[in-house]
Amino acid sequence: MSEQLTLPAETRDRAGKGASRALRREGRVPAVVYGANQEPLGIHVEEKLLAKMLSTGHFMNTVVMIDAGGEAVRTLPKDVQFHPVTSRPVHVDFLRIGEHSKVTVAVPVRFTDEEGSPGIKRGGVLNVVRHELELVCDAAEIPDEIVISLAGLDVGDSLHISAVQLPQGTESAITDRDFTIATVVAPSALKSEEGDTQTEAEGGDEG
Repeated sequence: MSEQLTLPAETRDRAGKGASRALRREGRVPAVVYGANQEPLGIHVEEKLLAKMLSTGHFMNTVVMIDAGGEAVRTLPKDVQFHPVTSRPVHVDFLRIGEHSKVTVAVPVRFTDEEGSPGIKRGGVLNVVRHELELVCDAAEIPDEIVISLAGLDVGDSLHISAVQLPQGTESAITDRDFTIATVVAPSALKSEEGDTQTEAEGGDEG
């Protein structure tokens, strides 16, 4: 389960591009907290601390407690805008949530048991279609990752969401189709060998 983070913040009195640029020059990042039928709250946070949290790789699926003026607000990051040249964060959107709200998050996938895949043993290549799964879960039970076993997969086999054991209380946000997460495909060398074998077989039939 993702750990809860705490991000100190200060409220913003002024809005607009000029005020935002002034904040960024001071090493601060403008942000907004919205949702839960409440007025949006303009805040700014320390860029260095935000960058450290972003570097973890799972900031977007972690509950972040925004501590603004001594009042903690439970949020989920929804969008981070980056400068197109420097890649520094320039604005963040946070969504207010309850302790056990149902939230939609993108959770990374980790594959295991490659040694148990006949297709990979034969030289097949794992083709990952989805590196993340969009899941609906309890805000207090957001998984860090979804571990998927490749055991038994042969060349040409596909791994679908229906075959994945999701944590209790967690479900796929996509419910209208059994989408593919990964496939085991033949490398070009294996394809050419199979093609040669098929050609020989066809030639033998003609004889």
